[in-house]
Amino acid sequence: MTDEVLYRHRAVWAQKPILRQLYADWYRAMVPWLVPGPTVELGGGTGNLKEYVPEVYCTDVVALPWLNLVADAQRLPFQFESLGNLVLFDCLHHIESVAQFFDEAQRTLRVGGRIIIMDPYLSWLSWPIYRWLHPEPVDIREDLLVRKAPRAGRRPFDANQAIATILFERDRPDFHSHYPGLCIQHLRRMACAAYPLSGGFDHPSLLPQWLVTPMLRLEHHLEKLGRFLAFRLLVVIGRRTSAE
Repeated sequence: MTDEVLYRHRAVWAQKPILRQLYADWYRAMVPWLVPGPTVELGGGTGNLKEYVPEVYCTDVVALPWLNLVADAQRLPFQFESLGNLVLFDCLHHIESVAQFFDEAQRTLRVGGRIIIMDPYLSWLSWPIYRWLHPEPVDIREDLLVRKAPRAGRRPFDANQAIATILFERDRPDFHSHYPGLCIQHLRRMACAAYPLSGGFDHPSLLPQWLVTPMLRLEHHLEKLGRFLAFRLLVVIGRRTSAE
């Protein structure tokens, strides 16, 4: 089932230029934060990041022709301090035990390495849309810093769209205390109405192609109102030395 969805998404990506234009804006926001060293994308799905970072090692939980490796974010198949970057685009909210992922990130990242995350953000505008109009659930009560045993029958696309907002806003002090080897270096609340109007991967676009560029310019100007309007959160987390 998972690979069928990703094949369909890859076909939509090829046929829907408005989607590629929106994602390009987000990838351009992420790529400058990469540091030298091996870069691994988790939950790489349709492999789109390769267009912007050709050397990225793209992984997911299923084997697909355009991916480099099958890998679970909770049990990474990489050696101690071997990676420069871990990139998660729309992946974090699908991880069952987020605490186990950050344990693995601390283990596999070099000192100075980075975790770069783009995930849903719950603002005043986006919360009702994610909650009532999106198929993935929103659970703001979840305790994400507790390590969880695998749940029988859980599917790879099961999710909680509140994860990034919980971790990096509500529970940010707890995150720092649980992971002293990691430091949140950058938070950016971004992306407003353009993406839901685009219809994403599952619906026709309500946004004409000619309006995308001016819409993105407007959204960049409105980022100071991100707590009220944003649909996505960009998070950059650095791996620090024990002396820091």
